[in-house]
Amino acid sequence: MARYTGPKAKISRRFGEPVMGTSKALTKKNYPPGQHGRGRRSKKSEYSLQLAEKQKVKYTYGILEKQFRNVFHRAAVKDGITGVNLLQLCESRLDNTVYRLGIAPTRRAARQLVSHKHIMVDGEIVNIASYALRPGQLISVREKSKSLEAITNSLSGHSARRFNWLEWEGSDMTGKFVTYPERDQIPENVNEQLIVELYSK
Repeated sequence: MARYTGPKAKISRRFGEPVMGTSKALTKKNYPPGQHGRGRRSKKSEYSLQLAEKQKVKYTYGILEKQFRNVFHRAAVKDGITGVNLLQLCESRLDNTVYRLGIAPTRRAARQLVSHKHIMVDGEIVNIASYALRPGQLISVREKSKSLEAITNSLSGHSARRFNWLEWEGSDMTGKFVTYPERDQIPENVNEQLIVELYSK
């Protein structure tokens, strides 16, 4: 299973926001990482801004370069606005949906639950984190895994915030991917137009 295994706090400091989950490093060192982090020039080129935005989305959703390029291609050929399509496809990933439902505290933890066969889609075990959900599909915790401490702790500590494109039934640990989210419903701080411009060159 290909995934990013490098330092997380460093990535968050690079973008100045918790793209890989909450991090104390951001409050302690609110400047970019590296020897010249404090004195780095603030003016960035257009290409630099576009690339940074793409990297931010990649790290946020845990997607590697080749896979991200494939997702962008699917977004480009799909009807609608390419940038919005891109974020919708990222949001419809199984690992992201498991995280949004509160079954896992982070996307990385959600990815692990999926790969370890704790999650089912429409009653069938799916262990592919990048599995693209379609509207109407049901996501549930496998019967044997419902008492798993990692899952129960995450659900009990999960905030009451729910997302409009998802439904959750806590009694039987089942959720539903109702529809693709609208752009204003996606909470990620991303300027997707910059990514479209980057790939349009």
